[in-house]
Amino acid sequence: MIEIRNLHKSYGSVRALNGIDLTVGKGEFFGLLGPNGAGKSTLMHILTGLLSADRGEVVIGETAQPAARGSLLGLVPQEIALYVDLSARANLEIFGGLYGLKPAEVRSRGKDLLRLVNLADRASEKVKTFSGGMKRRLNLAVSLLHQPQCLLCDEPTAGVDPQSRHAIFELLEALNKDGLTIIYTTHYMEEVERLCSRIGIIDDGVVCAIGTRTELLGGAQQGLGEVRLHDCPELSLLVPAIADHGELVSSNGYTQFLPVEAFSLSRLADLVQAIGFPRSCLEIRRPSLEQRFLELTGKALRE
Repeated sequence: MIEIRNLHKSYGSVRALNGIDLTVGKGEFFGLLGPNGAGKSTLMHILTGLLSADRGEVVIGETAQPAARGSLLGLVPQEIALYVDLSARANLEIFGGLYGLKPAEVRSRGKDLLRLVNLADRASEKVKTFSGGMKRRLNLAVSLLHQPQCLLCDEPTAGVDPQSRHAIFELLEALNKDGLTIIYTTHYMEEVERLCSRIGIIDDGVVCAIGTRTELLGGAQQGLGEVRLHDCPELSLLVPAIADHGELVSSNGYTQFLPVEAFSLSRLADLVQAIGFPRSCLEIRRPSLEQRFLELTGKALRE
């Protein structure tokens, strides 16, 4: 569905994209995870044709021409993009005209979409009276008006309440189930873990890693995740046995074991069994997507 090849974009001396290569298949729900300044929004704007790349190629469907991509893509922008002094219905009519739709098409599709995003009873009300979640849902309806083949969601839940976020998730999941390709950018690990079949981690304008959640975690350097050794009499036996295989850090009533890369879970299990260390004193927390993110980018999520 989407092929991105060696994409570069700079703003003066700042490189926003530095050779992005990415493929998103038809019907896929693809998540793009990264901190502010990673290049996510720049990439989305280039896909839609709002920005031009310095070099590289974007092919959507069978076209590489930015002017021809508009009808294939819908964009849910990071910032609310609505006419707040007009009604929800009027917003759909304006954007429908920009998409080149006939008035009868806009009325028919607009009615269905307002019902889909649970705003049918507010169709004639001005958008400035809407909550943040309602505005987000209306923006989503606008992006679907021309029946795109791929939906680009650029942090679509920013600033919304939990109920609206849940409603947006359910709607996107239903649209994807019906065959809509979705590219979803976010800061939030739990969002991509819930929604996305495949995830790309982006930072400093490059894709650091890509794959399913299982594939990403399978590449973690510390395949054990977090290992906690809780205080018990037998701890004095285990600590010398594992001291050469990683770092031991004491904190809040337990000792955390940070294994070296080559030390596996099976080897830890063998040692525990050999010295009779109680399994109840050993807690293994599997690697998380956030741990993988920090391992790859070397920094906390930026604001």
